[in-house]
Amino acid sequence: MTSALTGLRHRNLGRIDYLAAWDEQRRLHEAVASGAEPGTVLLLEHPSVYTAGKRTEPFDRPVDGTPVIDVDRGGKITWHGPGQVVGYPILKLPDPIDVVAYVRRTEQLLIDVCAEFGLATTRIEGRSGAWVRADDKGPDRKVGAIGIRVSQGVTQHGFALNCDCDLSVFDRIVPCGIRDAGVSSLSAELGRQITVADVFPVVERHLDTLLAE
Repeated sequence: MTSALTGLRHRNLGRIDYLAAWDEQRRLHEAVASGAEPGTVLLLEHPSVYTAGKRTEPFDRPVDGTPVIDVDRGGKITWHGPGQVVGYPILKLPDPIDVVAYVRRTEQLLIDVCAEFGLATTRIEGRSGAWVRADDKGPDRKVGAIGIRVSQGVTQHGFALNCDCDLSVFDRIVPCGIRDAGVSSLSAELGRQITVADVFPVVERHLDTLLAE
């Protein structure tokens, strides 16, 4: 559907298996690349799963034998699961293609969504995503992660925003290969429960941020 609040088409898939969503990403990517379908953002939640990007090192992976799905996005290993909003924008980037600018727009979407709930987040140089700066609660903490792929000028994969997920799942891995920072969520930072259902409509309102001006 195309929201009245945004000109960008999006579909809310609810909770869906990672591999099923990946199949739909690939189908949609081909359709967008050929011009058969317009750019679309898939919004969803996954059952618990670890996925490893192309730069994942062996020592980043779980040491307890937990299964990991290797994927074709950039970045390293991360977790997806209940309590986390995931967005997969399948969009044709304008020429000349500027992947860094697209990542910055994605970060801005995450920062703006967090701000609506009263959480100030920022960028950290050399690290993608939306971050809470180090304070008396701990070191720098990531609440929104980004991992993308661009092929034929069309984006795949995307972003994940932690709402009220079980943060202990990140203890089994080195999230995004970063050892000197933490992972947090909207609920953990704000001290009140913020659910995926709360966050979906706010993300929808900000989707146009992904589009180049």
